[in-house]
Amino acid sequence: MVRIAAINYLNTIPFIYGLEARMAPGTIAMQFCTPAESARMLLEDKADVGITPVAVIPSLKDPHIVSDFCIGATGKVASVLACSGRPIREVKEIRLDVDSRTSVLLLRWLCREKWHIAPRFVPFDFTREPLDPSQCYLLIGDKALLHAADFTFVYDMAEEWISVKHLPFVFAAWTANKPLDSRFIESFNQALEYGIRHIPEAVEKYDHQFPRDYACTYLRDNISFPFDSEKRAGLTEFWRVALEKLTPRECVL
Repeated sequence: MVRIAAINYLNTIPFIYGLEARMAPGTIAMQFCTPAESARMLLEDKADVGITPVAVIPSLKDPHIVSDFCIGATGKVASVLACSGRPIREVKEIRLDVDSRTSVLLLRWLCREKWHIAPRFVPFDFTREPLDPSQCYLLIGDKALLHAADFTFVYDMAEEWISVKHLPFVFAAWTANKPLDSRFIESFNQALEYGIRHIPEAVEKYDHQFPRDYACTYLRDNISFPFDSEKRAGLTEFWRVALEKLTPRECVL
């Protein structure tokens, strides 16, 4: 049985729907988690494959991207945002949602290369403190979708990346920490594709915090699932600029 680390955000609902509908009983065991937990499970060999933040993939001892599908964006992603009470170039501190190292590294790169600022980065526990709309936050996933409207200034980080690099952005890719059987990978990809082709049914089946039409529109218009050649080029460029050019101190989170 293949252990799967599955992120419990709205943007993974089609994947979950496809895996539950199409994978043969007894072939997979899904564990639901945050992006950071998914990465940790792969690093600690507590899962065999997961929808993994791409910044973590080079840290795996034996990484294998096993799917033609990902969590990516070719324009506004809507769920990875810098939200602020003042213009970003006036910000002195950014409170970080550390659920995804990829988003943190992208934010740091944008601060340095596009916005030309050097704010203080502070991890923030969203379970303990309310959001203050006068401050600046990195928000990802459902938190971004729920709270963006509370802020005066909102910067979509996929859109900001694309404006500089003219390449799509990949936030997470299905990655194994060991070789998997080719027949399993084929069935796995067919299941993921099935889920993407049945977004309305997936949205209807699972509990989430959003109106049905809003959820369907987000999944169709903001998330780009195919892991095509353009996204692979974008991922390679992100690895180059974020993992090679940012200093180790900048890459801690």
